[in-house]
Amino acid sequence: MIMEINLANSAFVIMSTAFVFLMTPGLALFYAGMERRKNTLNTLMSCFFICGVGSLLWIVFGYSLAFGADHGGVIGDFSHVFFNGVSMDPNAAYSSTIPETLFAAFQMMFAIITPALICGSIAGRMRFKALFIFIVCWSVIVYYPLAHMVWGDGGFLRAIGSVDFAGGNVVHISSGISGLVACIMLGKRREYGVVSYKPHNIPFVIIGAGLLWFGWFGFNGGSALAADGLAVHAILTTHISAATALISWMLLEKVIHGKPTVLGAATGAVVGLVAITPGAGFVPIWASIIIGALVSPICYFTMTKVKAKFGYDDALDAFGCHGIGGIWGGIATGLFTQKSINSVAQWDGLFFGSTKLFIVQIISIVITIAFAAIATFIILFIMKKFMAIRVTKEEEALGLDLTQHSELAYPSFNGLD
Repeated sequence: MIMEINLANSAFVIMSTAFVFLMTPGLALFYAGMERRKNTLNTLMSCFFICGVGSLLWIVFGYSLAFGADHGGVIGDFSHVFFNGVSMDPNAAYSSTIPETLFAAFQMMFAIITPALICGSIAGRMRFKALFIFIVCWSVIVYYPLAHMVWGDGGFLRAIGSVDFAGGNVVHISSGISGLVACIMLGKRREYGVVSYKPHNIPFVIIGAGLLWFGWFGFNGGSALAADGLAVHAILTTHISAATALISWMLLEKVIHGKPTVLGAATGAVVGLVAITPGAGFVPIWASIIIGALVSPICYFTMTKVKAKFGYDDALDAFGCHGIGGIWGGIATGLFTQKSINSVAQWDGLFFGSTKLFIVQIISIVITIAFAAIATFIILFIMKKFMAIRVTKEEEALGLDLTQHSELAYPSFNGLD
């Protein structure tokens, strides 16, 4: 294979890397707007600090474990510790037209935002020190192996023929399932089921959703790793899925409640973005309409009926949005993939007459769910043996801004929330 750096491709991926980085501050605003006033800064910090620790971990050994030489199809090695051997030349295993340093930088942004997604499930009740330790452990034990299995050269799930264009398994299902396990192990918030938890700043939510939507063009489009037709295709499917899901959610609320809400519209757009992520570069554009139209009722049902039935306190619906949306997206990829769009896929989807891809997609989803759930349980189980991971009732009542950071987002506010 001839390897030569393509300036257009490199410029596109550089731009996409910046877009994806912006998604984590966007997520912080999205989550913070849905939280109570007294937990605003803690919610922002819970996402934002990962921009620091996630980046350092990635440089020190994260990239090496995710994309280094394969060991058993599950994990890389330590050959690229501190970016040793990661050069400005292309790595043919991942892209033959951009520097490996650029590929590593692009992937770093995924390693940052993925654990931040979990924070939505456990908002309002976890000690910041415990959260810091959990995020570090989760990145090492869950994210890096999954990234290797799905995207790494020699990765087990890649080898069986499953496809995940930009992170259905690696990003959304892993974080959503981990968030569900974590919120159950932490327990419900102090007044859950007694008082109504309402968003304190819906404009924050809209700004955050807008930044996420904007960044997702780099998230999915950049995953083509080239400024080509596939990147354009991924950008289009991404946008159309989000647009359709937004309208679908509004329609649901109109039928059920009589009025669409701003919060619902933002949520619909985000679940549409989640659902298209694994198939953005594999499914036809018309299929993204179906994927977006169906993800809203699926996630809405989970966030309302399933959550109420089982009584788990998924505070900001990270599981309902990312876990369920990611699972539907992975299944839909097995339904609608066309090899003619992207030759990385070995088979067409079930809709086009082949069962093989659909079966391996289900297998990859089940493995991702089991791996993320078991690993998260073990991490938190061990942590609970050595430290208190949840704030006290008094600290929760005062708010995590004050008790965990000695700051207040709204210092003049004296009301009750």
